[in-house]
Amino acid sequence: MPPFDGVLFDLDGVLVDSEHLAEGVWVRTLAEHGLPIPANEFSHLAVGQTFPNVLLRLQELHGWTASDAFLPVLEERFNQAFHDLPVIQGARETLLALRAAGIPFAVASNSERGRLHLKLRAAGLADLVGEHAYDPSWVGGRGKPHPELYMFAAAQLGVDVTRCVVVEDSVPGGTAGVAAGATLFALLAAGHIHPDSAAQMQAVGAARVLRSHRELQEALGLSA
Repeated sequence: MPPFDGVLFDLDGVLVDSEHLAEGVWVRTLAEHGLPIPANEFSHLAVGQTFPNVLLRLQELHGWTASDAFLPVLEERFNQAFHDLPVIQGARETLLALRAAGIPFAVASNSERGRLHLKLRAAGLADLVGEHAYDPSWVGGRGKPHPELYMFAAAQLGVDVTRCVVVEDSVPGGTAGVAAGATLFALLAAGHIHPDSAAQMQAVGAARVLRSHRELQEALGLSA
């Protein structure tokens, strides 16, 4: 038997390669609304964060506040961008292997609920994840880096979160997983990963740093 009872996945950068798409939408829309910001700078402050936290950090760092017109434009562009979303290589196979092994899994994402399900459908993963896709609205809006979202997802699977593996690619998500009491695996397989990502994830408590879903499958004991 594996040394865990469930697997809790982040979505963006773990199952779908969406961070570059999101970054492009943000940077373009910010520039049009008075805040030109380099893509690499935006990526460092935004990966893994909720929309409100991104807006708060932009205000703190740049003194910029979103106008009433900003969020509707951003929302519309996000919904358009995510209608065709690439799956990270091997992600579907990981979910199929977990299902075949009878190991429950869930997705816990900082994405807004409608966009979370849009991404899963666009990537062709909605059939595998089913009802176990959770966003911060399930826990009073307290998204990552707070632990509640992962604790809630584990409870919905009927497993103890301390017997779960959390698969993450960002510091906010990794912080949430560790704070929840889960074992953190850092999966750095997406296109947005920075050279210092491994060290950052180890610093927040990652037990393993993995570079592909094949490595993740081996770490979870799913390989043939």
